[in-house]
Amino acid sequence: MSEPRRARLGRTDMEITRVGFGAWAIGGGGWANAWGAQDDDESVAAIRHAVERGVNWIDTAAIYGHGHSEDMTARALKDIPEADRPLVFTKGGLGWNDEDHMEASRRRGDPASIRQDVEDSLRRLGVERIDLFQMHWPADDGSEVEDYWNMFAQLKEAGKLRAIGLSNHGIPALERAEAIAHVDSLQPPFSAIRPDAATDGLLDWCADHETGVIVYSPMGSGLLTGAMTAERVAAMPDDDWRRRSPEFTTHLDRNLATGAALARVAERHGVSQASAAVAWTLGFRGVTAAIVGARTPAQIDGWIDGGSVELTAEDYADVGSAIPRA
Repeated sequence: MSEPRRARLGRTDMEITRVGFGAWAIGGGGWANAWGAQDDDESVAAIRHAVERGVNWIDTAAIYGHGHSEDMTARALKDIPEADRPLVFTKGGLGWNDEDHMEASRRRGDPASIRQDVEDSLRRLGVERIDLFQMHWPADDGSEVEDYWNMFAQLKEAGKLRAIGLSNHGIPALERAEAIAHVDSLQPPFSAIRPDAATDGLLDWCADHETGVIVYSPMGSGLLTGAMTAERVAAMPDDDWRRRSPEFTTHLDRNLATGAALARVAERHGVSQASAAVAWTLGFRGVTAAIVGARTPAQIDGWIDGGSVELTAEDYADVGSAIPRA
């Protein structure tokens, strides 16, 4: 079995596989943006299988399970020889209530809290330096981009962070951050049902500034895999955020129409629909790699080929024609 291709992440010295393991779901259930309950042993097995299949980076965040995803990542990597251990990317800037884990997270960017987030992630991950640390969302506590990005730059200079990036930020914020210190990476949502990053100039800005882009939700959080139906959405547990999302309810039919176009592309290439959805994102200028979630080893086998498939102009035209109809 072939391994996923690799690409350099922006100006950094990191060569990453074009698909990475997304660790959101392994945060488990019982918090505001959970995917439902998750077996920890299954999580560990999934991460290790991804590494065995050649994936060389994991994307997690402190908010996923309120630290649990980072704990599980550390557990999974503990016995892997250092030479074979994947890179670990994580995110901070979101606070939670330990007394009520179902309370919505708080987007905060004051420098002291960012420093504490880094220290907490270092401890949970059991490392002395984080390969990539990202600001999860723009702050809404009154902190400006300059406030938290200056702290990011200081922590990188101090050797605690190998690279620094932004997630869910637009071009104005990128410009302000870049004036302080280079933005090594950006993490935006991007898929055939959420193509905004390609149409609003975000990907082009990153390509022009040598900022690596690792997109998230390339499979539309399951909508583009071919496995989603209205019945499956209705059967989701109450603590699965997708059950409350308009993309899985109000807009479900239009999103599945785009998935049907990807199914035709997948058939032409002899891969799964999930792999075709991932490959669709990787063909755009500026995109370095895609974060793909998994809860079991079998799910990884379902999308791993997306890191090696190159879609054609015909493929993009087929999917593109479905998007306006949807």
